Amino acid sequence: MAECSAGMGLAYPSLLNPKTGYFNRKKIMTKKVYRSVPIKPDEVTPKNIYMNRRKFLKGMGLTGLGVLLAGCAPALSPDTAIPEGAPTEDLQDALTDYEAITNYINYYEFTTRKDGVAELAKQFTTDPWSVEVSGLVENPQVFSMDEILDNFSQEERIYRMRCVEGWSMVIPWLGFPLHKLLEEVKPTAEARYVLFETALVPEEMPNAETGMFPFPYLEGLRLDEAMHDLTILATGLYNEPLTPQNGAPIRLVVPWKYGFKSSKSLVRIALVADQPPTLWSTVAPQEYGFYANVNPEVDHPRWSQATERRIGESGRIPTLFMNGYTEEVMPLYEGMDLRINY
Repeated sequence: MAECSAGMGLAYPSLLNPKTGYFNRKKIMTKKVYRSVPIKPDEVTPKNIYMNRRKFLKGMGLTGLGVLLAGCAPALSPDTAIPEGAPTEDLQDALTDYEAITNYINYYEFTTRKDGVAELAKQFTTDPWSVEVSGLVENPQVFSMDEILDNFSQEERIYRMRCVEGWSMVIPWLGFPLHKLLEEVKPTAEARYVLFETALVPEEMPNAETGMFPFPYLEGLRLDEAMHDLTILATGLYNEPLTPQNGAPIRLVVPWKYGFKSSKSLVRIALVADQPPTLWSTVAPQEYGFYANVNPEVDHPRWSQATERRIGESGRIPTLFMNGYTEEVMPLYEGMDLRINY
């Protein structure tokens, strides 16, 4: 199940350099840091800065879990001695750190407990893996992960992620635009929507056959939404492979929509003529619409969407319309009533 995104298991260890633990650069080349829309520097902290910051806090004797999870260093007086090399520009900035992204997750095939997914997903098999792309296309294909990583240059995309539940993160994904994959299979003129199907492996997913949800997890986009350059297929985060709990080895990310639209662990992408059924709009259509665009003016029936809690911060912040991507995506919805098409 998609998260209202985001024990570590490696998604596909054959692609890692055994000495560094990072992607084998012969397989994965990060093209560039690609910020599709403005992101404030204090909205995301690279993993190495976060780790340096942890050392700094430890040096100050502030190693308590509460300090680290709060994501905020203490206020520093002018007389405070700062250790050499400490990332002073980030000491008091909000963080979405790697530990939070990989340990605070919705993935209901494993469990409904956000803090329980990582442990239960550790043994989830993600190698070998393939993704079928079929339906109303001229050139249906089944792509192995090696083919995907060899043929599509990976870029870093730093995106906000807003959960429909009212919390948010800022995540540095590694991936590539979905439209590049779709262009390979050539959608026909009849194709108007894209259906996404998440893996269903009951023997490795403890909650998959409890009857709580009608798995496999299905999601969908209009074709023009899927072809938008902001829509990506992610293969990593923080320049490391996706963990199983975050949707390894490949997942969808649609940053202007609530996180449940961004399906994890994809096994099938189908081009279709009609709006496809999706899990949440099937089980609770009065609460979760097909579009699921982030909109602070359209509340969930049971809570306000006007504000959000950024993981790692205290208090709440205003929710941005379209999650801050208004200029880029509003042409997709010209003439639509976004209260009706929620």
